[in-house]
Amino acid sequence: MASTKIKTFMLSRMFDTGNYTFMILLCVATVYPFLFLLSLSFSPGDISFSQIHLIPPKFTLSNYEKVLTNEFIASGFVNTLIRTVIGTLLTVLLTVFTAYPLSKKYFPNRGFWTAFIVFTMFFSGGIIPSYLLIKSLGMMNSVWALIVPGLVHTFQMIIARNFFMSLPESLEESARIDGANEIRIMFSIVIPLSMPIIATLSLWTAVHHWNAWFDSMIYISDSHKHVLQVVLRRIVLEGTKDMMDLNSFDDKEMIANPETIKATTVMVATIPIILIYPFVQKHFVKGILVGSLKG
Repeated sequence: MASTKIKTFMLSRMFDTGNYTFMILLCVATVYPFLFLLSLSFSPGDISFSQIHLIPPKFTLSNYEKVLTNEFIASGFVNTLIRTVIGTLLTVLLTVFTAYPLSKKYFPNRGFWTAFIVFTMFFSGGIIPSYLLIKSLGMMNSVWALIVPGLVHTFQMIIARNFFMSLPESLEESARIDGANEIRIMFSIVIPLSMPIIATLSLWTAVHHWNAWFDSMIYISDSHKHVLQVVLRRIVLEGTKDMMDLNSFDDKEMIANPETIKATTVMVATIPIILIYPFVQKHFVKGILVGSLKG
């Protein structure tokens, strides 16, 4: 018996050691590129790139000044912010309005409508029919072409539906006895109790809209209406000389380098969405767990 306990203890310690080692290496592999780009974004353009620095040899904000004053990046940031805010609000609102009735057993033909919506996860019209539809609706070159096609995500709707199904039915029954209708029950009881899933849906949707770029390339032809990720893609893949006008500064300290400009642009596009996570972290895990358990 004692030898069995010792063997179990040793196996447990070996597993924990291997698990911690793997997680530490994974964190290093994830954080290291971010720290390198962050250091590069604060470095002047005249430094040598033959060595990798995690701490800038010289600290400067000239790269951020150049990036944030560029008309394409400024307009892209505003366009992305508008898309993210409007798209997140509308998507979360419509997802809740769709998931709530489907979570009720007394909803007519609930199984049919749920299966009908889930069907869209596996089959879609494709890029060309979607493009023709957006064009026929007159939404080309507008923010609605980036928001309307993905207003309700099926997977998120299922997670929200399962969360609503986990709420005690006695709360709604008590409200009905007091004379509350379905709309009053949803806004006064269900939504206040559903902040974990709402925070989860908001984070998912905001990250999706902030990082999306392909639909902007398809539906937006005006360069001043492109989102920030499209501008970032053009800078990183196509070079920065034309878009950033690297030689516009006369001061030697303000001389920009394509690599530092790319790193700075990546930071400008990444940091804002990273800052959102700490505010929804406490709700995020609970919303996923509860929403994925009950079907």
